[in-house]
Amino acid sequence: MAHTVFIDGAEGTTGLEIVDRLEGHADFELVRLSDAERKDTECRRSALNYADFAILCLPDDAAREAVALLDESSGTRVIDASTAHRNAAGWIYGFPELVGPSVIAGAARVANPGCYPTGFLALIAPLVRARLLPRDWPYTVNAVSGYSGGGKSMIQRFVEEPDIAYRAYGMTLDHKHLEEMQRKAGLEHSPVFSPAVVPAFRGMLVEVPLAISAMRSAAKPDKLRAELKRYFAESALITVHDNEQPSELLLRTDAEPSDRLDLWVFSDPEGKTARLVARLDNLGKGASGAAVQSLNLMAGCNELAGLRV
Repeated sequence: MAHTVFIDGAEGTTGLEIVDRLEGHADFELVRLSDAERKDTECRRSALNYADFAILCLPDDAAREAVALLDESSGTRVIDASTAHRNAAGWIYGFPELVGPSVIAGAARVANPGCYPTGFLALIAPLVRARLLPRDWPYTVNAVSGYSGGGKSMIQRFVEEPDIAYRAYGMTLDHKHLEEMQRKAGLEHSPVFSPAVVPAFRGMLVEVPLAISAMRSAAKPDKLRAELKRYFAESALITVHDNEQPSELLLRTDAEPSDRLDLWVFSDPEGKTARLVARLDNLGKGASGAAVQSLNLMAGCNELAGLRV
């Protein structure tokens, strides 16, 4: 018998991509509401409490309100794609490769990782855990994303203003992802985060530059790469590339959806400096794909079912 899934916010960018991945997925049956019903609190309450699983694709405050609509007796298990519960008590962080697939499988409440933190944490968390990078270093993060990460308003802006070539933002240095990055990586200091948006619909590059020769305790780039390869060796979605040094990494305007995550460790010939780089689809492993991966695990299905691999 198929598990029922209600996507609250199914008409948004993340919700639409989740629906696309679940269409034809034999293990799940979508609970759908009409346009009028979606705006009716009691209809949403009924759907949230009826479904085996609820996926919240909502702004933070609306996601908290949706959780408040759940009855304790309903048994509905929740995946929240917003920022609202990523650092909240009682919620499991939905990054199976970092917290363990079995932890996700047994969870009642799962908070989807942010897109930027997904790249940052894949690069940094395993290396800090292995004590190959220090916890107390003031890390910096340079990242660029396709405009779909900003939701409907950002998509509309890039459509209406086709002359935008590059949009740097987060200039107040209080981006909502900072606490998530720091806490989930186990760092003493919040990273300095420099995000930007480019005129591509999807895709993301996240880079952490390292001045290894200036760090009190840091392994050489070859050892960092080897540890990442070891750590993600069993992952079907994460690839740590060997020590080849391509001259460039690209985001393409016509990129297809992908739920993969690619990692590189670049370095100078003497290993004094390094650039750790993650490339992913901000709507894939950075959002919708991550939610479906967690849903599969929670429902006891094939982890990769419905994913774009």
